[in-house]
Amino acid sequence: MYKPTSRRLSLVVIASSSLLSGCMSGPNYQPPASWSAASATGPFVSKAPDVTPAATLPADWWRLYDDPALASIVETALAANADLHAANANLQRAHAVLSEARAGRFPTTTTSGGVTWGRGQTSQGGAYNSSPNREQFVEQGGVSMAWEVDLFGRVSRTIEAARGSAEAEAAARDAVRVSVVAETTRSYSEACALSQSINVARSSLVLAQGSYRLVADQERAGSASSFDLERAGTAMASAQAAIPPLEGQRRTALFELAALMGRAPSEVPAAAAACTRAPQLRHPIPVGDGAALLRRRPDVRQAERTIASDTARIGVAMAELYPKVSLGGAFDYTHSGSGQFGPAMSFSLGPLITWSFPNFAVAQARIREARLTTDADLANFDGVVLTALKETEQALTTYAADMDERSALEEARNRSERAFGLADRLYRMGSTSYLDQISAQTTLTDAEAKLAASDLKLAIDRVTLFKALGGGWEMQISDEDEAASASIAHGRGADM
Repeated sequence: MYKPTSRRLSLVVIASSSLLSGCMSGPNYQPPASWSAASATGPFVSKAPDVTPAATLPADWWRLYDDPALASIVETALAANADLHAANANLQRAHAVLSEARAGRFPTTTTSGGVTWGRGQTSQGGAYNSSPNREQFVEQGGVSMAWEVDLFGRVSRTIEAARGSAEAEAAARDAVRVSVVAETTRSYSEACALSQSINVARSSLVLAQGSYRLVADQERAGSASSFDLERAGTAMASAQAAIPPLEGQRRTALFELAALMGRAPSEVPAAAAACTRAPQLRHPIPVGDGAALLRRRPDVRQAERTIASDTARIGVAMAELYPKVSLGGAFDYTHSGSGQFGPAMSFSLGPLITWSFPNFAVAQARIREARLTTDADLANFDGVVLTALKETEQALTTYAADMDERSALEEARNRSERAFGLADRLYRMGSTSYLDQISAQTTLTDAEAKLAASDLKLAIDRVTLFKALGGGWEMQISDEDEAASASIAHGRGADM
């Protein structure tokens, strides 16, 4: 039977729940000020040739290269990379935590039941069985239900924190995608450029071998000295020594590419192994401005979502200062096989209030901890924003400097090529010494090697710039990701 006081208390609690359901403990999240600061969202300071700020980086930036093989290799890496699989698993785990937090909105129900056989005194309807030694069956069952009234927003803030963590984990997964795309493109470009450098080195070796044969013929004819022959042999050996390190670097790049694609070193992609020239861009690199950069970089988004999540955890900690109110009920049933009494039934219904008053020390310590964690998140966010801007400016500056260097090296190579042609003809005509010819040949060999190294450096510079700009994740959204994103968006509206 209900007591009037219990009924009135239940009504008071239910009314209070309706009135206070909008009361949320803790601060409401506000985006950090540096997110929209003019100094962070304006145009880039550094300028570079073959770069346009008029357009922003496309999601599939690797298709800016005129290289179908590269596009296929990148798609394979995105589907098979081990680090990306781990990041996807971490994201799904975060979604599971969010689902668990949302379950706090609903009542929890516990049921129990069983049949026992034995002897002993049993209580039946308030009286005890007069035959304590009689063996009998005892049937027991019960059900209880409890629902936490979210008066002070503990459940809501818990959901908000879990949702922020899931969104931060999604950004972390996107950052892995950016890295996978960039490192795959870098390894492919490096292998191709090194193949080009190897061909240049082999051409230099052929040139040195031709000079050595010419001097050897002249030495046998008596028109060249043994000293000239040794110098020609030294130049040939030096040209030969330049090839093995380049071949080793190329194999290393190919093995790295295979690992990024989720393959063993023996499964290097044939297209990369056959590539002989670094991929070239068809159009200038679109870089946009600082605002587009901050929207695009997953690490910036991850840092911002971490602040949102930890801000909500302040509210979770503050909710511990207030009473926790649950509405619940229970029903129990017991029946023995003695047959002397009917089954015993009991039930209860009413609120349950738990409160750590007056000991608030633990709750206050947790509030301080949560606030300090958020302060650290804010500082980390500012650092991430500055790092994003710094990396992009550095990449643009390095790319511009290396482009200028490559232009000068190309001119040097062209001039040294003409100089060697003149020196070689004059030497064959006997109008100049072998010293002039071998000096011109050495100069040409060095110029070609430096130009090939510059092409390799520029290939890496482009990828570094693309990685700093943060593209490469937007076009890779799976059906599972879309479902999770829709769930988060729906939950954000329902949880408010």
